Amino acid sequence: MAGGDSFVPEYGELSGDMRDGTYDFIELDGVEKVFDVRRRTGRFRREKHQVRAVDGISFRVPRGEMVGYIGPNGAGKSTTIKMLTGILTPSGGRLRVAGIDPSRDRTRLARRIGVVFGQRTTLWWDLPLRDSYRLVHRMYRVPDARFRENLERCVELLDLAELLEVPVRQLSLGQRMRGDIAAALLHDPEVLYLDEPTIGLDVISKAKVRDFLRDLNAERGTTVLLTTHDLTDIEQLCKRVMVIDHGRLMYDGPLGGLHEVGESERTLVVDLERELPPITADGARVVKVEGPRQWLAFPAARSAAPLVARIAADYPLVDLSVREPDIESVIAKMYAERSADG
Repeated sequence: MAGGDSFVPEYGELSGDMRDGTYDFIELDGVEKVFDVRRRTGRFRREKHQVRAVDGISFRVPRGEMVGYIGPNGAGKSTTIKMLTGILTPSGGRLRVAGIDPSRDRTRLARRIGVVFGQRTTLWWDLPLRDSYRLVHRMYRVPDARFRENLERCVELLDLAELLEVPVRQLSLGQRMRGDIAAALLHDPEVLYLDEPTIGLDVISKAKVRDFLRDLNAERGTTVLLTTHDLTDIEQLCKRVMVIDHGRLMYDGPLGGLHEVGESERTLVVDLERELPPITADGARVVKVEGPRQWLAFPAARSAAPLVARIAADYPLVDLSVREPDIESVIAKMYAERSADG
């Protein structure tokens, strides 16, 4: 998190470009990031190698859009976000956020962005959560009334009331994640970068965070770039998804289109009252049977509702659940499809 008054512009200080809502809020044109890495090649020798973490990525995000930015570990997601925040400088290409070059003008941009970096907290480890928020208040010079309004809203919607006097180091991962999301929003950022915002959260807490982010985007027009391994986050929050792997943008479009390109499948887990022969249903195939439990695969781009209704009508059903395909399997199938075409 930015620290000190010299780093953060005055609250409410807007450039002319940023008042204009007609432009693409985030712009990347052929952006690259190359790291020099030294590897041992002998007992006393090291050779320098280049690792291309981001390889010529281009995309636009209009102001107020919520976009999922997904891919396997090491794909280049975090590197992209660090360049968008100005933490890293691109090795090539052009990058702008609200018309600003992040690496050249971090001070001007800092007030306009909020960041939650997964496992890395922006809160003060030994201080109670409330004191961390007071420091954010002072550091960003947020007007008192606005700070109180934002804090009350975050505390209520993220269920933080009982945690305000607890030192950050004593919070669970899920509690700290909710605390980090609140801290990132107290100064009214216009763009929010979220890295795994629902990690470590139970089902109810996940729903609260998703509802909060949805309302934030609808009411305040906050632009959101979301990285996650949970496709349910993307389905419930984002109409658009971008897939990155090995530093390259592989897909940019609706989530349904991603499933079609990757030919991915959901899994319906069905618990029956008793052991029966494999279930037969149009558009699904049984992939596993263990006693009264059966696993059925069906195209991820299709709704599960007709399949569930058919099984409920024809079989003695006890329980069922739908499992989403993991990102890695979707991308692997995309690669296989491209290799076959090539």
